[in-house]
Amino acid sequence: MTPPDSPPPFSLRSIAVPAFGPALLFNIGEGAILPVVALSARELGASVAVAALIVTLIGLGSWFFNLPASLITLKFGERWSIVGAAAAGALALLAAGLSLMIPDGLWLLAVAMGVVGMSASVFSLARQKYLTEAVPVEFRARALSTLGGVNRIGIFIGPFVGAAVMHFAGISGAYWVGVAGMAAAAALAVTIPDLVVAPSSSSAGPEPTLRGVAVSHAGVFLTAGAGILLLSALRASRQVVIPLWADHVGLDATQASLLYGLSGAIDMLVFYPAGKVMDRRGRLWVAIPSTLIMGTALMLIPLTAGFTGLLLVALLIGFGNGISSGLVMTLGADFSPDRGRGQFLGLWRFIADAGSTGGPVLLSAVTAVSSLAAGVTATGVLGFAAAGVFAVVLPKLRHRRNY
Repeated sequence: MTPPDSPPPFSLRSIAVPAFGPALLFNIGEGAILPVVALSARELGASVAVAALIVTLIGLGSWFFNLPASLITLKFGERWSIVGAAAAGALALLAAGLSLMIPDGLWLLAVAMGVVGMSASVFSLARQKYLTEAVPVEFRARALSTLGGVNRIGIFIGPFVGAAVMHFAGISGAYWVGVAGMAAAAALAVTIPDLVVAPSSSSAGPEPTLRGVAVSHAGVFLTAGAGILLLSALRASRQVVIPLWADHVGLDATQASLLYGLSGAIDMLVFYPAGKVMDRRGRLWVAIPSTLIMGTALMLIPLTAGFTGLLLVALLIGFGNGISSGLVMTLGADFSPDRGRGQFLGLWRFIADAGSTGGPVLLSAVTAVSSLAAGVTATGVLGFAAAGVFAVVLPKLRHRRNY
């Protein structure tokens, strides 16, 4: 029998609003503007190549700001870092919306997209650190898988909300949705108090430096980090492969969008069960199947020649990606030290974002040298490589986990 003065059992539902509400709103805001950034750049006179570069600035801003983001989170704490990042993102999207109304607005749009990426980096790192410290370890994978799933739901909903507003306000309407979403995320994070986190028994002494954390955890970064790099490259490549192969086999834009949307829908349905499996059976039970499923599905794509075959493969990719929701964050939380956690997570996210940037580059390079089928097959090989790394490394690093 539970003593009357003991705390109630932990429930993810009890922290749903403070833990996941700001993330949902932030990603609705980001999702609203993603389909229109390239179109906005073209409207401002950019070439196709420059428009693509401006879209890329969001990812580059996030990638290169991961390390400064860890220092910002350390200085201001998780709650105020989340508030500040969402507010900065809202201001950047306000500037992006105004760029369409001023002469030479292309430069303002480019700077705004870079700031959006930086804001997303701080927001995501602070939210991950917050959950890592606030949620009991036996619920960690479920919490972080849910965070990953909420992020995807927001990105999925955002374009529909943006499209509805654009019907009345034109292309700038998407940016106003983005401003509203990120400002609401900041407001929600302000009004909800921090969760109470018990102080660590090892909290005495100076805070570790980024370099010190990198050196002391080099073995983890070079081994488990390699698996994360490959997984992130695999995930990013799949987003490019489906529309490219749809065009290759003669499908129109509507069919390609439907394939992409259905794959994303499957993705969003399975994140919580996958987190439950990771909590109860271990991380390997998701890490290996998810990478093998995505790798196999990508290697099957060159065998498809029409809508039905590509749909089946896209659904398989969505399932594989969906069950890996939160895996990168969960492994980062598992290996992060109590002291220097923010610095560790900044380095961990830097590695993951490097993979996200490199995956499409690999696809492009192999396609340029050989063919699209060869490029798609090469990205599928990444899945088998990631599974191999996880199978060997995760059991060997069991002693480096923080539980």
